[in-house]
Parts: sequence; structure tokens; C-alpha cells
Amino acid sequence: MQFGVFTVADQTPDVHTGHVPDDVERLRSLVTIAQHAEAAGLDVFALGEHHETGFVTSSPTTVLGYIAGRTSRLRLSTSIAHITTNDPVKLAEDYATLQVLSDDRADVMFGRGNSMAGYSAFGKDPRASVQLTVENYQLLRRLWDEDSPVDWQGQFRSPLHQFTATPRPMDGVAPFVWHGSIRTPEVAEIAAYFGDGYFANNIFWPKEHYIRLIDLYRQRWEHHGNGPGSTAIVGLGGQAFMRKRSQDAVRDFRPYFDKAPVYGGGPSLEEFTRQTPLTVGTPEQVVEKTLTFQEFFGDYQRQLFLIDHAGLPLKTVLEQIDLLAEEVVPALRAEMEARRPAGVPSDPPSHASRVAARAQKAAQQTTQQTTQAQQQRA
Repeated sequence: MQFGVFTVADQTPDVHTGHVPDDVERLRSLVTIAQHAEAAGLDVFALGEHHETGFVTSSPTTVLGYIAGRTSRLRLSTSIAHITTNDPVKLAEDYATLQVLSDDRADVMFGRGNSMAGYSAFGKDPRASVQLTVENYQLLRRLWDEDSPVDWQGQFRSPLHQFTATPRPMDGVAPFVWHGSIRTPEVAEIAAYFGDGYFANNIFWPKEHYIRLIDLYRQRWEHHGNGPGSTAIVGLGGQAFMRKRSQDAVRDFRPYFDKAPVYGGGPSLEEFTRQTPLTVGTPEQVVEKTLTFQEFFGDYQRQLFLIDHAGLPLKTVLEQIDLLAEEVVPALRAEMEARRPAGVPSDPPSHASRVAARAQKAAQQTTQQTTQAQQQRA
């Protein structure tokens, strides 16, 4: 199973000092966090895409490409990249480039995006976000998966005639794709239809909300012939703030929670931790609550924690990574794998397994064509 951290790369004031990191400081902090995550032994680092003031990751492939050059083992991903407002041709080119330069340590999580700023910046109608998602992803898959040049005509972009996106995916197999969602059932359907991974945000809503979405994905995964629903590839978010003593964690995190734009003015810290996956306490409490995810949602393959947000200083974020890597992840990995039934994958599909599956499919098609030709001659 894969464990890691993700960030929205916000520029929120520190509640104690008022310091707001400028663009240079915040971007460099992302590199430091990723490097520290790798050194600590975590598996994945992911970052979101934003196109408004107060965030610095408008170009996720540039940031991830730089991090790829500064790391050697860490898997890199988005959380999320916008499938709605980015052109599918550019997505095909950029993420294939990242795949090649990172030696296939990069995958991609696509989503609709939850900010109107991105839609207005690129001249897209947010009311058509589902239709944009479907059409753009269909074109992206063709650009990646088809060996022949692509002809295309759709509703939201100019036609393509005999177009080939370059560079080509490594070994003819595109980066593994996750579809991230907070609330949209259609995203679960798209993920299941294409046999891709489904990542439930699992941050702001009660568990019952995500149970419905993940159950839908598993049902549709099986419906589309990808295997039993238990074998569907699921990822989950989560968020935590830890100290060695729970009272210290609550004391230290409460000011950030109360002043953070996404939390402030809403439920109290105590209410929010009761109603959502947020855990503020000891590493043991984080382990205990995260293990309930497996009970509620079924076995899954990737767990990412949000720990870099709300104006927390970099030093604190790095401390959280150490606690995750040393005290939380080993306990979770051991217990979750002990619970996992035979036949349920522990990890998302590897590049090697997907290359082998592609070769097997091609061999089967060749055999079928040969058989048909022989039958016609007979």
C-alpha cells in the first residue's frame, strides 16, 4: 500500500507571526517537503493545481518535474490537475513528458476543480464541468492510447486531423490515472469505465458521503468488466495534526484551524474532528481513526494525508512528516495488509504490469486476427 502527503500549496498567514510566504519561498518549501517525505520513507507526494491568488501551483508539471530531478524514489502525483480547463492535447504532452523524465515515477489525478477562478481564467463555463470532463478525458485517452494519428471533433475545442501527441508515453503505456472527486458521481463512473483509479477527497464530508461514492465506483468497476468491485483501485485523502500528547496537538493546531479560510467560522475543531476524517491528537489516534477508513470504504491502495496547509510553518510540516513516517505509516501498513483478503491488490498497478497487460492484449488480438484470416481462407 502507498502512503504519502498532498498539499494545496496555499499562502495562508501564520496565525502567530502573520508571515505570508511569497511565491519563491512557498515553491521552494514544496521541494523541501517532497525531499523530506522521500528521506523519511513515504511513498507519494502530490500537489494541487490552482489559478488564483493565494496559491502557487499553477503549473504542476513544472513543479513535479523539478522535484523529480531532486528525488530518486518518491512517486509524484497531482491532487488534482484540471481536466476541465486544460486542453487535452497539452495534458497529453505535459504528463507524458513528466512520465519520461521521472522514469515513470509520476502518475496524475484529474478532477473538475472546485474554484471558479480557473474556469474564468481559461474561458470555460463551470456549468458544463461534467461535459468538459467527459469530452476532454475521452480525447486525452485517445491521444495516449492509440498508435495511429488521431482525428477528433468535439464540442469544446477545435477539431484535430491526423494528430499525434509527443512525446509518446513510456513503452506505449500512459501514466496511471486517478480521478479525484469531492462530490460528483459522474467522476466515479468515468474512472470505472476506463479502469482507472478513483480518489475520494475524504476531507470535508462525513464518511457516509464518501461511502456512497466509493460504493458506486466499485459497482460500476465490476459492471464494466474490470473485475470484482473489491479489486477496484481506490485512494483516500485524510488530514491530521500530531503531537506526542493529544492536548498539545489540540493546543497547537486550534489557532490555525480557527483562522484558516477553509475552516474558520464553521464547526468547532471538536465538531469537525467528530464529523470528518480530521484527527488532531497523537500518532496512535491517527492510526486508530485511519484504520476505520478500511472498515467503512473497503480495502484500498493509496492513503494521502493533508498536513501542509492553513499557514502551518515549514518546520511544523516537516515534523508531521517524521511522525507519519516513524509512528503512523508502519502501524497502518502492517495492520491493513494483515486485514487485506487474498486477491485484493495492495498497490495501484505498476508500469511493468500495465506494459505486460498491453502486450498480452496485443498478442490476443493478433491471434484472433490470424484465426479469422484462416477461417476466411478455409
